[in-house]
Amino acid sequence: MRTPSLTLSPPTPTPVPPSLSLTRRNLLLTLSLSIPCAHLSVTSPSHSRGLFRMPPPRLVNRYFLVRSGESTFERAGVIRTNPVSKTSVDSGLSVDGLRQTARAALELKRLGACEDDCWIWPSITQRSYQAAEIIASVNEVNHIRIVPEYSFLDARGLGSFEGRGLATLSEVYASDKISADIKPPAINDGTPNESVADVFVRVTQLMSILETQYFGDTVIIVSPDSDNLSILQAGLIGLDLRRHSSLYFSPGEVRLVDPASIPEYKQPASAVFRCVNPPSCK
Repeated sequence: MRTPSLTLSPPTPTPVPPSLSLTRRNLLLTLSLSIPCAHLSVTSPSHSRGLFRMPPPRLVNRYFLVRSGESTFERAGVIRTNPVSKTSVDSGLSVDGLRQTARAALELKRLGACEDDCWIWPSITQRSYQAAEIIASVNEVNHIRIVPEYSFLDARGLGSFEGRGLATLSEVYASDKISADIKPPAINDGTPNESVADVFVRVTQLMSILETQYFGDTVIIVSPDSDNLSILQAGLIGLDLRRHSSLYFSPGEVRLVDPASIPEYKQPASAVFRCVNPPSCK
């Protein structure tokens, strides 16, 4: 007798409602809902120290801006901004540069810059670091408080002006007054050609680091050139960046950044410098 075969059909899967399907999105949503809200905190952007903008509504530290003394290249009247040469002996202080830096160190002491200790942030460029060591010695600052900066304080790269006479800087500044976005002509030897806007980005990043890393401290910024400092100061006071050269720093010059003395920005009479959003003006 033949036994009839029994065919079993697989059970029909019960459909899962779309709202219960296990997708990455739903899984993350489920996990997020399981976190008690009491443990979540929201920090207002206005209270975040890491968000730095120019001009700043406030500064949490006290700052001194110092241009290092004259370099050997500058003594010879030559523009040298290629980063490759920044640690060379010829990028170091000249005899006059040593005197200028010593006067700067004494001026900082007179101003009481390091009475309650301070941090010194020099460019790694030879003359800037030499200046930092002189400042530390005169003001009796421990050497561990010298913090070398490797890129944000490099001298402004002037492209094809590299190797030309210092007198040609007037051509660079004439272009700066037209637009903060104009770059010096490029050159193929590796020298950067930076606009005012390029330098502004660098110094703003530096200030963001300093304002985040320190609180209630004194910081001495030592730059190998004037443009880093004049562009930084223009940003801090809300001055049209195209006018940064009016804040030119001489070798060995010292300036205190005093928020209380920052004047309210006023539009200049000339339409050439009219600006609705200083310091970023187009």
